[in-house]
Amino acid sequence: MTDALIRPAVAADVPAVKAVTDAAFHHYIERIGLVPAPMEYDHTANVAAGRVFVTGDPVTGLVVVIHEADHLYLDEIAVHPDAQGTGLGRLLLDWVERHAGELGLPEVRLLTNAMMWENQKLYERYGYEVVERRADGPYDRIHYRKFLNAPPMG
Repeated sequence: MTDALIRPAVAADVPAVKAVTDAAFHHYIERIGLVPAPMEYDHTANVAAGRVFVTGDPVTGLVVVIHEADHLYLDEIAVHPDAQGTGLGRLLLDWVERHAGELGLPEVRLLTNAMMWENQKLYERYGYEVVERRADGPYDRIHYRKFLNAPPMG
């Protein structure tokens, strides 16, 4: 796969964005005792705002990114269970990092639920460092960042 297969989502993709998100996160409901936040997102609004990028036909993976002043925030990454283990998640994460660089942003930030152990291992394996762990309402979250270039020495 190449980046050419990752494209901005359009309104017609909203049902698939919801379906992939729900399929990717549903198994966490029992473990964390809550519906994971991405399952409750307003996918229509995120697509309309240009925050959602998808891959596959039909859609099998997606990212939701928010361009902040000093970083790109990866709000969601989801791969349909049928496509997990194929390298699609890595492709999407690579794309996010390149996209941040194209926007001139020095880092990517993200978070994951403390009960999503698989995600923690993945992010740390790909060079993300833990910034903090804190409760956000009912969610116990671990915040990560990855500098795309060496941080300035100060």
